[in-house]
Amino acid sequence: MKYFAVFFFTLLSTAIGFAQDAESTVPQRVSGYIINDNSKQPLANVNVINTNKVRGAKSDEKGYFEIDVQLNDTIHFSILGFQSLRIRVTNDWIKNKVTRIQLTEKAIALEEVIIAPFNLTGYLEVDSKLIPTKENYRYSISGLTQGYEAGEYSPNAFGKVLGSIFNPADVLYGFFGKNAKELKKLKEMRKDDTVRNLLESKYDRETVSVLLGISKDEIPEILQRCNYSDSFIQSANDLQIMDAINGCYEQYKVLKRN
Repeated sequence: MKYFAVFFFTLLSTAIGFAQDAESTVPQRVSGYIINDNSKQPLANVNVINTNKVRGAKSDEKGYFEIDVQLNDTIHFSILGFQSLRIRVTNDWIKNKVTRIQLTEKAIALEEVIIAPFNLTGYLEVDSKLIPTKENYRYSISGLTQGYEAGEYSPNAFGKVLGSIFNPADVLYGFFGKNAKELKKLKEMRKDDTVRNLLESKYDRETVSVLLGISKDEIPEILQRCNYSDSFIQSANDLQIMDAINGCYEQYKVLKRN
């Protein structure tokens, strides 16, 4: 009888463990209210992103939002003028369904900007030659679906492109090989219009950095290795940056297989 009791409790503990594991992998819908931690007023249009599932939502005029999660997912909250916040999904949040999120306003110090004007004459034919222009050239490679932007035209630009993507010891090899799991999120991103619309309106690289698990400083280096021009890297929105990295990654996989 004693052995049966031990066996029964062992079986029960195992069943409970399996049930908890199964519950943790089932998507749950949680919600919350986002407020200004200083004024205690609700914050509307806060961007809410599940960085594990690459799913997004926005808070309404009452600061309310809903989003699908699993246990231990990370939720990223961001809005212009406030410090971004990342919160791990806990059992308490899943159990209670609703939580309150407080965001802190940023203290932004405006830097002095010096504008160096062109010495224009007022004559269109003359002034059009004084203003510098740059053209960025892209090269396509047989077998790949997209081209590479090589910056200004030069005789060895195409060779630089080939050297960059075929060299297995460069930054691309280290980055793509190390972050393959995060890069798979790029495909998931395409399924969520909220996330894409958010990225299309942002230029600060913060969300790109969070989704890919890299620092902001690494993003220009990756794109330079993919031979995107400095003007594209500086002026593109976050959605264009993500699409560029995705295109480079897909081409990298093709070349790596070959």
